Amino acid sequence: MLLYIVCYDTPSDKRRKKMADILEGYGKRVQYSVFECVLPLEQYQELKKRLRKRYKEGEDCIRFYPISQHTLTQVDLWGGPSLAQEPGSVII
Repeated sequence: MLLYIVCYDTPSDKRRKKMADILEGYGKRVQYSVFECVLPLEQYQELKKRLRKRYKEGEDCIRFYPISQHTLTQVDLWGGPSLAQEPGSVII
């Protein structure tokens, strides 16, 4: 499992709501259009497939950032909720 940061932007209120609804089923909202999702590869691919159906080329932007365990220890977090993490994992 990896932590994925998923960010999106769209001019369409309807698509924005649909994208948020999909992402809420996979992770934790940490900012208005930013989600942290701890997923195995199969669920990550499923998420991308579902978002692809809502994505409109030339208008929308969706970014997926995989965060490795090594990189996770280097995250500098100021305010807001703590990082989503795999159950049982520890950040030192």
